[in-house]
Amino acid sequence: MAYSAQTLDISGDRQSGQDVRTQNVTACQAVANIVKSSLGPVGLDKMLVDDIGDVTITNDGATILRMLEVEHPAAKVLVELAELQDREVGDGTTSVVIIAAELLKGANELVRHKIHPTSIISGYRLAMREACKYVEEKLAVKVDKLGKDSLINCAKTSMSSKLIADDSDFFANMVVEAVQAVKMTNVRGEIRYPIKGINLLKAHGKSAKDSYLLKGYALNTGRAAQGMPLRVAPARIACLDFNLQKTKMQMGVQVLVNDPRELERIRQREADMTKERIQKLLSAGANVVLTSKGIDDMALKYFVEAGAIAVRRVRKEDLRHVAKATGATVVSTFADMEGEETFEPSFLGHADEVVEERIADDDVIMVKGTKTSSSVSLILRGANDFMLDEMERALHDALCIVKRTLESSTVVAGGGAVEAALCVYLEYLATTLGSREQLAIAQFAESLLVIPKVLANNAAKDSSDLVSKLRSCHYLAQTKADKKHLSSMGLDLSKGTVRNNLEAGVIEPAMSKVKIIQFATEAAITILRIDDMIRLVKDESQNDE
Repeated sequence: MAYSAQTLDISGDRQSGQDVRTQNVTACQAVANIVKSSLGPVGLDKMLVDDIGDVTITNDGATILRMLEVEHPAAKVLVELAELQDREVGDGTTSVVIIAAELLKGANELVRHKIHPTSIISGYRLAMREACKYVEEKLAVKVDKLGKDSLINCAKTSMSSKLIADDSDFFANMVVEAVQAVKMTNVRGEIRYPIKGINLLKAHGKSAKDSYLLKGYALNTGRAAQGMPLRVAPARIACLDFNLQKTKMQMGVQVLVNDPRELERIRQREADMTKERIQKLLSAGANVVLTSKGIDDMALKYFVEAGAIAVRRVRKEDLRHVAKATGATVVSTFADMEGEETFEPSFLGHADEVVEERIADDDVIMVKGTKTSSSVSLILRGANDFMLDEMERALHDALCIVKRTLESSTVVAGGGAVEAALCVYLEYLATTLGSREQLAIAQFAESLLVIPKVLANNAAKDSSDLVSKLRSCHYLAQTKADKKHLSSMGLDLSKGTVRNNLEAGVIEPAMSKVKIIQFATEAAITILRIDDMIRLVKDESQNDE
């Protein structure tokens, strides 16, 4: 049977069998317990203070787990899992971690009852496939039937657990408008919503309700010099990724000068090279120059004389988005194949106008009427940094969810409805199987109930009572033909009752649920397969040499 920690011939110790499993499950439970209380519309926030004293207040699962420095190797799998969910779907990071930890806990119980991990793994895989199929075929509802309201409801559901839940009507409208504004059709004729074209700008002051949507991409910097015009229309934009400063010799290059008068000529030439570069930009027709690096004060006068706007120290990310939206090419060097320096007019991007506007206490540059894909900016207002950061995270999740809803066009009821339906369905499925996977599938079904349970607990309601009511509704929905409408019954956490969440507008994209089940199962299986852990000790003797 399982050995306790043994010493190996190599320098390190080894744990195997049940010991290492229990340890992995405990570590994953610990991580899940941290985020557990932040799930749901009445979830609580976490305050994280890092090693240099920076404070983050959030209840976004991915952010919490990213900020934690998790030591345990198995628990790190859960952190990666949350990041993956955040990247793929954008929301549901807390749920995915809680389900994965619960699946592991269940699997560990089964292993204790002498069921081989391989049987559990194949049972979990089967349950995952069946669950995803059931969500897509039976529980998912086409958005076309629900109209624009469904998008707003999806955004509201995503925001319900966040700081801005009280103003969710206001923000949900803003989010849906923003996502629909960046609609584009790609080469294959598919409609896409690149939400990277939505810029979130945080400005202090006023209240959250004073946030607004601006048509155009906003850059959080002002013009490089006061003499430049405030508005250029139509704008031809050059995006550069290098310095427009005096050309300096490379490190390690030495110039030996015999005649001191030559020195002055070298200095003059250095200044002239920058001037020539700027002339090339201007003669190609550029009247807006954005660079991610610096521009010399000396060089600014050429832009002022030409009546062009130059902006320095633009964030790389912003530069890429502007280039994509305006059809510009980000140029990182002027050198061409012949070794000459040239700048082609084809590198320029086009927009209707570029203006400098004042928002709160900051100057921002607005790029409006972009050529290839439209872009919008959400200007967020709020009392302090923590509030603004959390608003940004909440809106990011909501934007992702609306994008997913539009692209996949199917939604499911929220508030634990899907989990309860799957639990009832999988339990029935388990009884039809004669193989030993039966126990694993029943365990999988049981584990999914953790979501409605945690939701009810966080809302200070009686979870046993609510979950049993919820299960009875779903049992009726699946067995009685005239009770089909009960399949979207979920929890109403403010009143502590069960209600039809599709009608109440608590909905999520079906894709989000499917991904949560897939990712959580994969992560649980990855950790469950481990039955040996060898921890090597650093060899101190080598360091002394």
